[in-house]
Amino acid sequence: MARTAWRLFLWDIAPRDRTGRDGDEMATTEGHVTVDPEALRASVREKYREVAARPDGEFHFHTGRPLAALLGYDSGLVDRLPDRAVESFAGVANPLALRPLRTGEHMVDLGAGAGFDCFVAALAVGPRGRVVGIDMTPEMLQKSRETARQIGVDNIEFREGLIEDVPVDDGWADVVISNGVLNLVADKPGAMREIARILRAGGTLAFADIAIGRAVPEEAVCNIDLWTDCIAGGQSLDAWRQLLRDAGFIDIEVGPPVDTFGGARGEKNARAFDVKAHAFLARRPA
Repeated sequence: MARTAWRLFLWDIAPRDRTGRDGDEMATTEGHVTVDPEALRASVREKYREVAARPDGEFHFHTGRPLAALLGYDSGLVDRLPDRAVESFAGVANPLALRPLRTGEHMVDLGAGAGFDCFVAALAVGPRGRVVGIDMTPEMLQKSRETARQIGVDNIEFREGLIEDVPVDDGWADVVISNGVLNLVADKPGAMREIARILRAGGTLAFADIAIGRAVPEEAVCNIDLWTDCIAGGQSLDAWRQLLRDAGFIDIEVGPPVDTFGGARGEKNARAFDVKAHAFLARRPA
């Protein structure tokens, strides 16, 4: 069905609150594959290659330095980065808001895009630390690698890969982050298991993502446009917590809500489904 038709169809169906009977119904399907993973990846690549090539274009989300300021990133770190390291940033919150990085740590960024969070992390972990960014979009990888070369940082590496099959050794990472990316993964339980695999015992998962307070109508959940608009792939806060518990994570924390789509083109859908971003923190048992 055409995108416009889905938009009209979507607004004709009132979102359901996730509490009560509807909440129980949605809990049985959240986190499971509801779209074709390959088709979803192709759509995500198409959208985010545009963010890499035309960072000043019109998207359903905010981008660049204004977004970093909105999300509360340390201006002292962000101001040290050149424009090309920041301009394609399209996160939803600060994944490290609940747990800053420490000097010398190994960090993996899943869905690193053009590398903004990786470049900020490289400054935080220092020359004894190591940062690996994973992305599946060639244009983002090309941009992040060239930026790293221009800046002259030697503690960052960008690798092509999928979140469901991360090209990182078992137990290598002290910290794994992602920013607005896990909602775009069809197989979320599989992604969580893979994150647990690459974390060392006692390691930290610190990610930012969207939480939906009202359920997307079941008739629309399989529409890829709603996934790439950061709607259909979102989870309730309870569902995110359950995904983490099911993967064996402990000490789960959730940060305060962030109105990440306020004033952006995606604000109307975000308001309809009570979409807010949060930082999430969890630990792999020692």
